[in-house]
Amino acid sequence: MNNVLKIVLLLIGIGMIAYGLYRLITPEFVLDAGPLQIEAHGDNTQSYAMIGFGILALIGGLAFGKR
Repeated sequence: MNNVLKIVLLLIGIGMIAYGLYRLITPEFVLDAGPLQIEAHGDNTQSYAMIGFGILALIGGLAFGKR
């Protein structure tokens, strides 16, 4: 049971970090009309939270191996 929980926490942590970085790097909205290009950037706090929780999940998964 511990091994399964460790693997699940590690996978969830990696997924959350990857998704948070993806949302942080890519623009949210792009309008391209001829020579005019408009990019809208919103608040990135959700991306930072996803990365933070992903790091916590990775730490939790690594801590289960030490018990």
